[in-house]
Amino acid sequence: MSVERESSRTIAQVVSCLDGYDPDALPVDKARAAIRACLMPVADVESVLIRQSLGRVLAQDIVPAINVPGHDNSAMDGWAVSSKDVSFDREIQLLEIGKALAGKPFHGTIGAGECVRVMTGAVMPQGADTVVVQELCRVDADRISIPPGQKAGQNVRAAGEDLKAGVPVLRAGQAVRAAELGLIASLGIAEVSVKRRLRVAFFSTGDELASIGTPLQEGQVYDSNRYTLHGMLQGLGVEIIDMGVVRDDPAKLEAAFREAAARADAIITTGGVSVGEADFVKQLMAKLGEVLFWKIAMRPGRPMAFGKIGSGSGSAFLFGLPGNPVAVMVTFHQFVRDALLVLGGRTDAVEIPLLQAISASPMRKVPGRTEYQRGILFRDGAEWKVRATGQQGSGVLRSMSEANCFIVLEHERGRVEAGELVGVQLMDALA
Repeated sequence: MSVERESSRTIAQVVSCLDGYDPDALPVDKARAAIRACLMPVADVESVLIRQSLGRVLAQDIVPAINVPGHDNSAMDGWAVSSKDVSFDREIQLLEIGKALAGKPFHGTIGAGECVRVMTGAVMPQGADTVVVQELCRVDADRISIPPGQKAGQNVRAAGEDLKAGVPVLRAGQAVRAAELGLIASLGIAEVSVKRRLRVAFFSTGDELASIGTPLQEGQVYDSNRYTLHGMLQGLGVEIIDMGVVRDDPAKLEAAFREAAARADAIITTGGVSVGEADFVKQLMAKLGEVLFWKIAMRPGRPMAFGKIGSGSGSAFLFGLPGNPVAVMVTFHQFVRDALLVLGGRTDAVEIPLLQAISASPMRKVPGRTEYQRGILFRDGAEWKVRATGQQGSGVLRSMSEANCFIVLEHERGRVEAGELVGVQLMDALA
C-alpha cells in the first residue's frame, strides 16, 4: 500500500500504516517501503556549468530550443540524389554537379538527372532526398552510375530526428551521466539547474575501535566501517562529512549527533543498535528526535535504526546500521543507497536490478528471512552461473572483496540446490 508523506505526521504514524509492519520481524521490502514513505527530498537548487553537472540531479526539465540535427543531413559518404531519378530495376547515370561536406553545404539545387557528392553529416542539397553509398556506385569523371534497388529517403538523417525543439528530452529528477552531458551540450546549453548536493555525515561508535595510524590496545580493532562507507558514498556523488570514531559516552554521542544534524541532511552510524547494547543510545536518539529500532528479517544485518533527529534549526534523517563490516555494507546497499538517492532528488529508477543466474552449488537457507550471500558470477559456456565466495560470516569482509555480486535468496525460500535459478545483484550496479 502507498503511504502519503505528511510533515504533520510522526514517522511512527507513517510506517505503522504499512501492511504487515512489524518492528520485531520486518521483511526487507516492508523496511524499504517504510523508509521511502518518510523521505522528503532536498529542495535547494543551484545553477552550474554543464561540465560541473556530471553526477548531479536535474532540478528542471531540459527543453530544446533547437532541433538536433538542425537540418536534413547525410548519414553516409556517397551521392545525394532525387528519388525521382532512381530506378528500381536498372542502373542509371547521373551528372555530378558539386560537393557537400560537413559544415560546408552545397549552395544550389539538384535538377533532373543530377547528383551531388556528399560526406557524412553534410546538409542535404536542395532537391535531394536520398543518399546512395559510395561503395555501390561506379565513377567515370563526372558521370556517376547508380545501381538498381535503391529506396527513397535512405541514408538520410532528418532534422529533429534526435531532439525536437519544444519537446522535453530530460526530466527534473534525472541524474546527469556522460550521455546526458553530451545531449545537453548538443543543444548549446552552457548552464543547468541542479539539486544541491546531499550532505551526509557518518561516524562509527564503540570503545573497541581504533583509528588507523594509532597502535592497537588490548581488545581493540581498527575501524574499517568508515572507509567502506566513504567508498560507497563517494559513488553516489554526495557531500561527505566524516566525523571519525565516537566513544560509548552519552555526552560525546549527543554532541556528535547534534553536530551531524546541524551540518547534514542524513546521518549514518555503525554500531550501537543491537539488542543488549547500551540503553542510553536509544534514549539519546529519542531525546533528539524520533528513531525507530527494527529487527529486519534478513541476513546479514538484522538490527537497524531509522528516524530523524534535530539540532537547533537543523534536522537530518538517521540510519543506524549494525557494527559488523559485511552487515554495514549489505544494509547500506539494500536500504541507505536508495534512500540517499531519493533524498538527493532522484525520481528516475534507483532500485538495483535483480538478474537471474544458475546456482553452481547447493546453498543453505532458512525460510522467513532474505539472505544476501556474497557471490562470484561467472560464464560457463552459454550459461551464467554463480557460486558463493566461501565463508559468509557478517564479520568476514574478505567475502565482499572477493565477490562481484550479491546472491539474493528471497524471504520464503528454503535450501537451494545446484542448478536452480537464483537472483543476483551486480556489485558494479551498486555505485
